[in-house]
Amino acid sequence: MSAWVLFLTVFLACAVEAVEALTVVLAAGTARHWGSALQGMFAALALLAVTVAALGPAVGSIPLVPLRLVVGALLLVFGLQWLRKAILRGSGHKALHDEDRAYRRELAAAQAAGTGGRGRVHDWYAFTVAFKGTFLEGLEVAFIVVTFGANQHDLPVAALGAAAAVAVVAALGVAVRAPLARVPENTVKFVVGTMLTSFGLFWATEGTDAHWPGGDAALLAVVPATALLALACTGLLRRTEGRTL
Repeated sequence: MSAWVLFLTVFLACAVEAVEALTVVLAAGTARHWGSALQGMFAALALLAVTVAALGPAVGSIPLVPLRLVVGALLLVFGLQWLRKAILRGSGHKALHDEDRAYRRELAAAQAAGTGGRGRVHDWYAFTVAFKGTFLEGLEVAFIVVTFGANQHDLPVAALGAAAAVAVVAALGVAVRAPLARVPENTVKFVVGTMLTSFGLFWATEGTDAHWPGGDAALLAVVPATALLALACTGLLRRTEGRTL
């Protein structure tokens, strides 16, 4: 996998998580206290940076073959979850993810909560909500960075892709001060789910000490094949819309 492919894959996957974290932070800041929400967000980012710094070298020290088997299996589970949801949403069997509706729900919950601070935190509720939202979504970002970076022996490029995704989403969030409802998140999730599933299948197979014809070039066939299969499943399920799955 080239550095650009690694960067783009990590960027897209992390951008989805960053949009979801941004929604929580914006709701906490808008309804409660911006300073406390930002404190919670930065505290979570600092903890995530430590997590990635600690896990990266540890994962990178594992021999390549068993590492690819474990990482491939994890990516398959992770990617298939995203792909399954994207297929169900695309076929009409599951409601489309609405970031604007999620923002309004978080906003209402924040407005209804009690007040109070602790120490240098003016609003503990805003801090806690922003910290939890950022950290939980960030854990998935950390997983993507560590697994892709360690597997390709290029953790800096993977980390750069994640940082770029977070920076772009954060900049857009600051500019519009609203959830990025216009971002085609479900389409992005379909693409990312396809990529994660394809890489998971590719690496898990190599982890069994098998070899793909053409080496890394086999991904040029695996990725489109996975996408076509997912699209076929979406079309098939769309015909049965309204029936019980």
